[in-house]
Amino acid sequence: MQIGAQLYTVREYCTNLADFADTLQKIAAIGYKTVQVSGTCAYEPEWLAEQLRKNGLRCVLTHIPPDKIAETPEQVAAAHKIFGCGGVGIGHYDLEACGVDAFAQRFRPAGRILGQEGLRLSYHNHDGEFRQIDGKTVLERLAEAFPPEEMYFTLDTYWVQAGGGDPIAWLDKLSGRTPYVHLKDMAYGRKMAPVGAGNMNFTGILEACLRNGVEYALVEQDDCYGEDPFACLQRSFDYLKDFA
Repeated sequence: MQIGAQLYTVREYCTNLADFADTLQKIAAIGYKTVQVSGTCAYEPEWLAEQLRKNGLRCVLTHIPPDKIAETPEQVAAAHKIFGCGGVGIGHYDLEACGVDAFAQRFRPAGRILGQEGLRLSYHNHDGEFRQIDGKTVLERLAEAFPPEEMYFTLDTYWVQAGGGDPIAWLDKLSGRTPYVHLKDMAYGRKMAPVGAGNMNFTGILEACLRNGVEYALVEQDDCYGEDPFACLQRSFDYLKDFA
């Protein structure tokens, strides 16, 4: 399992290409070897490939507009191959508005095409996926609506907990379908915290990641509450480096 950084944490430092390049350099200096690209300014895939190479980084997952994935999966696959990224992520989708069945009808073809191209479509949860419909959570219904090879999951530990779920139990339940996880801790008052600085059972969570085939554990902190987000990523890295 490799420890990586989700760039959404430092999105305010990626609003133009110059700052984005500087941010990748800072992420590499902390010690991260892998990143997820999300929440940044627009970039050409060739530019990203070069910046990753210069900093000794690999991009293993993105979050890009879902419509782009659904409508032009072949183009998405071609761009990701340029910068060597095997994961195409859906960061958020309003499933309450559209419903799981409509979502599956829209994205199953894209998941199939990406799979044929050697990439993985991966869905990232928030807390809303833990609403229950007729005795099943939305996340369960999503897992049933897609064959495993057509959609994987980026399980977000904080949002599982916020939705009333147990991250360890969900890693076990989705075993083999969570090549990526987002690691963020929860402190008192549901505040997001660097990993190890909150109250979640990260010893158990990391053990569950290892036994269930998680390949990339990506540190994310949506809100650093005024603290330097690079410092937050450093604190998480220092806690996690022995688990890599």
